[in-house]
Amino acid sequence: MSILILVIAVTAIISFIAFNNTAIFEKYKFNVGAIQNKKEYIRLLSAGFLHADMMHLFFNMLTLYFFGPIVVQGFGNLGFLMVYFGSILLGNIFSLFIYKNQPWYSAIGASGGVSGILFAGIAMLPNIGIYLFFIPIPIPGFIFGLLYFGYSVYMMLNPKQWDNLGHAAHLGGAFFGLVYAIVNAPGRAMENALYIGIMALPLIYLSYEIFIRKRIN
Repeated sequence: MSILILVIAVTAIISFIAFNNTAIFEKYKFNVGAIQNKKEYIRLLSAGFLHADMMHLFFNMLTLYFFGPIVVQGFGNLGFLMVYFGSILLGNIFSLFIYKNQPWYSAIGASGGVSGILFAGIAMLPNIGIYLFFIPIPIPGFIFGLLYFGYSVYMMLNPKQWDNLGHAAHLGGAFFGLVYAIVNAPGRAMENALYIGIMALPLIYLSYEIFIRKRIN
């Protein structure tokens, strides 16, 4: 069994168990108050094994299944695990930083890890075609990355009541995957520097809003 299939299988099994076990779901989901006040740091990682429903689990694992092999081929099994779990951790740590004054904030899902795998793959193959739902024409990976980052940054800076996606975790995870690919494959990163730079523009803007204008905190 490949490491990719093993990660998908373990995540699916734990998610299935938590679907019908509220105690497990509540104990291991990401929650700012529990992490800050009770020092339950395991939640920074365990939340990546929980999902809201079958659709949430399906789309995360499907994306992981398609893009995981690119990362495995480029960085090996250990590199894949480092990107995936490192992205989950950084995504949730970034969420903790962004929502540190909102102890009620909770989140679940492997989206941070999946985002890291997705963007590590795009950094290696920026022109890989990505199909979005009913659009028959593939979008180049770096354009998808630009739109993904741009949308997440916009929604973080302009939160909506109906939006329940963990954009901070997505961004933190994607950033980790992108940086991991650049650091561990500098030659390929130099070749794709223009594409990576275009993709990272929304992240630069977000950094300005957070650290210079102090807009979020």
